[in-house]
Amino acid sequence: MPQISRYSDERVEELLSELANVLEKHQTPTDLSLMVLGNMVTNLINTSVASAQRRSLARSFAEALQASVSEDKAH
Repeated sequence: MPQISRYSDERVEELLSELANVLEKHQTPTDLSLMVLGNMVTNLINTSVASAQRRSLARSFAEALQASVSEDKAH
């Protein structure tokens, strides 16, 4: 069963595009981009989520990330 988001696809795509544009503007290599985005996720969890919920949310986030990564040979 697909998950229903409370955010529109347009809103998500707009934010994703803006974040990608910032990284592109600074010619950020992949490893640095991942470091920055990982630090951003950590900061969001640590500052916006109750301490009792942080590990669970981080685990769910990591599982969702792994599930969304493609294993095709395109790259």
